[in-house]
Amino acid sequence: MLVTIPEVLNKEDISVIQDLMGTANFREGAATAGSEAKRVKNNHEMFISEVETQRLNNLVMGKLVRNPTYIATAFAARIAAPIYAKYSAGMYYGNHVDDPVMGPPNQRYRSDISITIFLNEPEAYEGGELVISTAFGEQKIKLNAGDAVVYPSSSTHRVAEVTSGERIVAVTWLQSTVRDPAKREILYNLSKAREALIQNAPDSKELELLSNSYCNLVRMWTDI
Repeated sequence: MLVTIPEVLNKEDISVIQDLMGTANFREGAATAGSEAKRVKNNHEMFISEVETQRLNNLVMGKLVRNPTYIATAFAARIAAPIYAKYSAGMYYGNHVDDPVMGPPNQRYRSDISITIFLNEPEAYEGGELVISTAFGEQKIKLNAGDAVVYPSSSTHRVAEVTSGERIVAVTWLQSTVRDPAKREILYNLSKAREALIQNAPDSKELELLSNSYCNLVRMWTDI
């Protein structure tokens, strides 16, 4: 399931992030890639002080984990601190599948879901689309600053070459309490229908039945 989330971060958030990243140091992104991805990864990743990193993560992740669409989509058990990446002209990330298990030895987690948060406007660069292979063909994604896309870590995906300008993003991964992506999609669709009924028919029998079924499916499929 591929879900876009508009306005995870607002314009003020983006301004703060861009100011911090504008003064940060960057290193070769291949340093954090797995053995297979290292061959196709050509970008730069931010390296700043622990204090500044914590400030940035508090802002970005604080907004993300409180977003209702993220909550309905992810069912997160563990989520990683994001990587802040920059793609200048000529940079790209070739086809790859994210590593199935990530994190340091004492904080390992299974990567079920990947999330990209776009940190500058699409007009700031040419190319640089996130291209995700799905059952319906390749989906090319290039969103407004502050928007996010959620997609299965098991999907083959790439970042098209940036031909001019600069693309900046935050990327993170999470382990879901609902491991099966098909079940997560069912729950997401049910949650959207449930919210619509809460707004339009809060006293209806249909809402009661749907809500009961949704809650019991979450109970049945969640592994905590």
